[in-house]
Amino acid sequence: MLKLSKILLGICAFALAAPGAGAQEHFSRDLEQVSFVPKGQWITGVSVGYSQSDQDNYQFFVFEKIKGDTYSFKVTPMALYSFKDNLAAGIKVGYERSKTRLDAGSLILDSETTFNADNLYSIRSNFFATGAFRNYISLGDSHRFGLFNELQLTLGGGRAKYSNYTGGQGENRHIEGTYESNFNLNVGLTPGFVMFLNNYSAIEVNIGVLGFGYTHTRAVTNQVQVSHRKTKHANFKINLFSVQFGMAFYL
Repeated sequence: MLKLSKILLGICAFALAAPGAGAQEHFSRDLEQVSFVPKGQWITGVSVGYSQSDQDNYQFFVFEKIKGDTYSFKVTPMALYSFKDNLAAGIKVGYERSKTRLDAGSLILDSETTFNADNLYSIRSNFFATGAFRNYISLGDSHRFGLFNELQLTLGGGRAKYSNYTGGQGENRHIEGTYESNFNLNVGLTPGFVMFLNNYSAIEVNIGVLGFGYTHTRAVTNQVQVSHRKTKHANFKINLFSVQFGMAFYL
């Protein structure tokens, strides 16, 4: 037992006497980052989205005999300034408009449960402004391909109109209309990919991953009934419906 104690004391004494024992070693991971977007560069561009569809006796799962058309349009110009290598901040403004017209359609759940809808019409338009902050990351030593992560704060608002026929057929049939005005606030994190076509122009693709939104809507139906609606949502997954393509110029 005495011999074992002497051996343990010897090991402790050697460890304490060893050079650098008990001292914290500092090291650097030496992650090199290429100056992908240099300081002082202006970044301007625009992203545009448009979709349109027409249905005539269209069927999709429980929806049958759908007849109507729809379209949506969105344009977003931007201006950013690189205040430091690979870091940029600026603003985006945008306008979006959508219209949906449903002449006829049926929701058939089973042989005894059927819902019919016809002559529904809606049109929406919104304006928004976005403060954006970007961090660029080059892919290896490449100056042509890179990634960016964009933090966005968006304020916006707009109007919408909805109308439909109610009351059955003939003289008892009348139009019911609703007008809405809305205000919305969104905070989001949007990663993206950039590919330079030459020294000054690039194609950008980004997709929403994380975000939080708040919307307040005031609705007036038939110029008599007034209602308010508040909605909140959070997104913590890849949203394929938020993919945007755009053209950017680095000046």
